[in-house]
Amino acid sequence: MKKCLLIMLIFLSCSFVRVCKADGEDIKKKEGATEQIEKGYDLPIDPAEKERAEKDCLKKMGLIQKVYPVSGKGAGNAVISDEDRAKMADVISQDGAAVLYGDSRLVPVRNYEKMESFLRKAERGETCDELLYKINTGGGIRREKYVFDGTDMYVLICIGTWREDNEPGISGIYYTRLKEWEYTEKGWFCYQLCVLEPPEVTEIIDGSCLIRIRPLTEEQREMTQKCVSGLAYQGNNLLCSNWDDSHMEALDYNGLYEYLYKMKYQEDFNPENYQDGIPKEDFESLMMEYLPATSEQIQKYAVFDEEKQVYEWQRLGCMNYAPDFFGLSVPEVIDIKENSDGTVTLTVD
Repeated sequence: MKKCLLIMLIFLSCSFVRVCKADGEDIKKKEGATEQIEKGYDLPIDPAEKERAEKDCLKKMGLIQKVYPVSGKGAGNAVISDEDRAKMADVISQDGAAVLYGDSRLVPVRNYEKMESFLRKAERGETCDELLYKINTGGGIRREKYVFDGTDMYVLICIGTWREDNEPGISGIYYTRLKEWEYTEKGWFCYQLCVLEPPEVTEIIDGSCLIRIRPLTEEQREMTQKCVSGLAYQGNNLLCSNWDDSHMEALDYNGLYEYLYKMKYQEDFNPENYQDGIPKEDFESLMMEYLPATSEQIQKYAVFDEEKQVYEWQRLGCMNYAPDFFGLSVPEVIDIKENSDGTVTLTVD
């Protein structure tokens, strides 16, 4: 009898240990899940929602397969032309879906009204969701489902890519909370994603995103691309200095050269070709093509080596440049005025 009782006690003790261990593991899992939810990234995805997202993404990939250039298939680093991406956007947007395939300042979001309606509802605190499809430079699709639950906004991102066998596949799916967001009066959807932060990482991860939802006019977009999008506010001060044809001394001519070079030749400036400096004739001819400056003014105000007859140029880096909010801003033309003398005045925001 005593032996039986002892066996039963040992059995119960073992069972109790197993139950306590199981409960402890469950508690740790719940605590880990709670902590992850509070952090806002790599959130758990509902299996049914995950399946819907992947099926829809693959379906959309199947639709654009007919217009996807054959030469690009199977190449993970392929770059598709804007014309081909525009065709893909045409296909996906036929059923009214919101689609973006480039810089939203220059390429309007197809069926943008869908996203604007969603954001207006979210501003009013209404529970809502909406899809935005982005066609990347490789011809794949980034399916973004924005969800507002009445308090917080989330985005479920499903990424479709082309496999080596020329068939569409899913390379990843992520669910993240938006740390903050705003839909501005100018039509910009600005938000910051929850991301890994120190001490989990040693470098700061930028989770900021900007999408122009309400498009500029066609003329504004054209002038933005032609005159200001390649300049911006990093590495030069052309758009943020007080100057005119009577006061040219404030401009940073040396910093400006690479941006005007790209504007003229539609290719990046290669400093390897100018290790000893930029020849006087090349530098001045480009400057005078775009600015009302004389050769004498440029030599006076720019960094010029008179002995070598070259202008100096220096690459931006951590030793000579620290980005700030203004430097990372993006310019766009918001007003165009044609003057009686044939010139045009652009207002840049």
